[in-house]
Amino acid sequence: MNQPNSTESPTWLLDYRRDVYSQCGEDGILEKVLELIPDRDFWCVEFGAWDGEYMSNTCRLTESDGYSAVLIEGDTSRAEALKAKYAHNSKIHAVNRFVGHSDNNNLDTILAGTPIPKNFDLLSIDIDGNDYHVWNATSEYRPKVVIIEFNPTIPTEVDFIQEPSPDVNQGCGLSSVVRLGRQKGYELVSVTAFNAVFVRSEYFAAFGISDNRPETLRTDLSAVTWLFSGFDGRVILHGSQSLPWHKLPIRPSQVQQLPAIFRGHPHSFGRIRKSAFKLYKKVWNLLNHLEHDDSQGKAA
Repeated sequence: MNQPNSTESPTWLLDYRRDVYSQCGEDGILEKVLELIPDRDFWCVEFGAWDGEYMSNTCRLTESDGYSAVLIEGDTSRAEALKAKYAHNSKIHAVNRFVGHSDNNNLDTILAGTPIPKNFDLLSIDIDGNDYHVWNATSEYRPKVVIIEFNPTIPTEVDFIQEPSPDVNQGCGLSSVVRLGRQKGYELVSVTAFNAVFVRSEYFAAFGISDNRPETLRTDLSAVTWLFSGFDGRVILHGSQSLPWHKLPIRPSQVQQLPAIFRGHPHSFGRIRKSAFKLYKKVWNLLNHLEHDDSQGKAA
């Protein structure tokens, strides 16, 4: 077991990136992370598991390292295919359940029906939405390593958590999930394009990471779009400028708040333009107020 030294870069685990089934090098990173965990029991959990292989963070472990696994898939047809695929493998427990954050469908409840130990080695969470809330609702089972998806379009410094609803697919920001991890007794050790890797606090020293702030460990910002405004009121986009899952661009013309005639520093407006802008602001504020009242009424 090669122990890292304190002079290595905090992002040294990224040097081990390798994909067998994973998406962004997680197979190699997790292999190295688990090598530094001293008391492994060779059990892992993944959901949504899909077919057990597609972009899986656990398939390499079950195929090459002799791991037992609980693979949870909410889609019925996929779950049936998963069960059929592993019907003759007693180490794989395929479960057709939707993992939520209430008492009757949280991970604690689902895993209670399996033989997995409570401090199993690895938990992989990837459900494109309520990932934060699912981990937050898990308390009885304390995996040694957690890999969890975050929304890579959210800037690292933004603390964003989607509402806890199965009908919403927005995800959470990296900083939010790091804060949750620390509340639960976990420390961040690596960040890939879409996933954050945590270990329980008692194992963190073995990684020799002097600075594990998300701003330090996250090196890939390619999915982020920054939005800001110029002194002239023009909304400016920088970075990705795309909706990555829909494969569509975000065009600057689509996000402008001011008509072209009012895009300029207000101090430069002439008398007529200044009077027109005052009227425009009154109408804009009125419409905004009505829209706010309407949304509040619907929420009530």
